[in-house]
Amino acid sequence: MSLRAYQQAATRSESPRDTEYRLFGQVTRALMDAAATPHDLAKRVDALDWNRRLWSTLAADCAQPENRLSSDVRAQIISLSMWVGRHTSAIVRREEGFEALIDLNRTMMQGLATKNVAA
Repeated sequence: MSLRAYQQAATRSESPRDTEYRLFGQVTRALMDAAATPHDLAKRVDALDWNRRLWSTLAADCAQPENRLSSDVRAQIISLSMWVGRHTSAIVRREEGFEALIDLNRTMMQGLATKNVAA
């Protein structure tokens, strides 16, 4: 089976929560790699941009009236997305490090994994 066929099969069998978990894992790994190679500007920019786009997408989804999360959870995710944007800018200015973004993403992954166990 080719890699592409495997990826397509995996995508079709994943729940939305599994997809979110996998995406957070990929983005977090990219942030960790970027943090470990501080002189690779392209890697830093790519990882930070990917993470910011992930959080922006989550915030945009939470802003939709048809989103089924509670209004409190939706507001918290939107707030976190705004914080990610500010913290990302501080990293670009070299005022902050990657650790807080990595920790936040790991916390989200833990929450997604917990929901999978409970389901």
